[in-house]
Amino acid sequence: MLTKAMDQHRSHNPNSSHQNRQSAYKRERDDSGKNHCENKHSRPNHPQYQSGPTPGQNPLSSRGLSTRREQYEKDFPVYKQPVEVGCFSLDSERRFFNDNRQMRYYVEPDRSPNFDLRDGYKDRFIKRDDSVKEKLDHMLRWILANRSKLSSRGTAASSCALDVDFVTWRGHLTKLLTTPYETREGWLLAVTRFRGTLYISEVETEAARRDQENRTERHEEMMYWGYKFEQYTCADNVHSLPDPGGVVNTNEAFCTVVQTRLADHRLLFSGEVDCRDKDPNAPAPPACYVELKTSAEISTPKQRSNFHRFKLLKWWAQSFLPGVPRVVAGFRDHEGVVVTVDTFPISKISHLIKNEQNCWKPTVCMNFCCEFLSFVKHIATEDNPSVVYLLSWEPHRDVTFSIHRDSQYSFLPHWYVEEMTRSQDSH
Repeated sequence: MLTKAMDQHRSHNPNSSHQNRQSAYKRERDDSGKNHCENKHSRPNHPQYQSGPTPGQNPLSSRGLSTRREQYEKDFPVYKQPVEVGCFSLDSERRFFNDNRQMRYYVEPDRSPNFDLRDGYKDRFIKRDDSVKEKLDHMLRWILANRSKLSSRGTAASSCALDVDFVTWRGHLTKLLTTPYETREGWLLAVTRFRGTLYISEVETEAARRDQENRTERHEEMMYWGYKFEQYTCADNVHSLPDPGGVVNTNEAFCTVVQTRLADHRLLFSGEVDCRDKDPNAPAPPACYVELKTSAEISTPKQRSNFHRFKLLKWWAQSFLPGVPRVVAGFRDHEGVVVTVDTFPISKISHLIKNEQNCWKPTVCMNFCCEFLSFVKHIATEDNPSVVYLLSWEPHRDVTFSIHRDSQYSFLPHWYVEEMTRSQDSH
């Protein structure tokens, strides 16, 4: 079964975690830095896209960005504690609301709850239409409704409408963090510079489209299992209990919007939140949020190693970015029954993996993301919503890019461009 260290996580007190929140991001840097002392003299500190060869490395030009892990084994970059600046909800029909009506509350289950994740799949499941590509639209609606929180101060003459460098989804940043360790799935990211801010939106790859079209029924049902686990552990309000007999509707969502800074990159991004701690004394968001996951139960050393190397990487990246302090995981058997539940504090995950050979390193993830954002600033220079810089990556390759004008890749909608332009001009 799970390691003793994993078992101990369940007794983690989220409030005691909050007392250490201010040092959590520094701790992550310190812990990560310790892992990399063997490389500290051999890594150049300049951006990886500068032209000219580096000894022992392939020459890189301004048209590519290396994803080789060893190039990012240096000090953990400064990552400012994320601050929630707002939130929004999407209802059962995917309509946007500038409020927290879809917020749910975590109800801790029994240690061995025997939740049947298959229940309701055939008759109480409304699935979101994956063919509808929403791009950044919901995030942009939030920006229009909350511009007063974001506008530059004292910059009436500036062309910069928002006081941030990048606007994107948390999921896109998660893909960047995990890129140096990803060996199977590539990605396409579209970037547009508008009023001084860079917007990053994902483009579906051909491989991802084929995978979606060819999903087996078993795969479809297993995707449902994660949502069903949320239904077993989330209540609609602070005084109620979960209702596992209800309908699972994956159109519904509650999203946090956070601001932070990675080195000199000012970030504004949004990500879906599963639930929050129902304790009235819980810390303010995002430190009160809880991420819910399911995973196959662990019964062999090989399974545990794979869990550390692959699952924990994605769980860490997804929650570390917005400052969500813990993941609650339901471990299920082959039939989809949750047999144990464990809690993983994000600040402890780097300790869990430290004994794995050639495992992932948080500092590599964050440094690659930081250099990617620098690379984007370097190449995406034309301030024009109809110009898209398409960044492409496949495993074991460099990141490359191409430039497209008035193409199918344009993603900033007219209603957003017009409203931002109008308000800026009137300002």
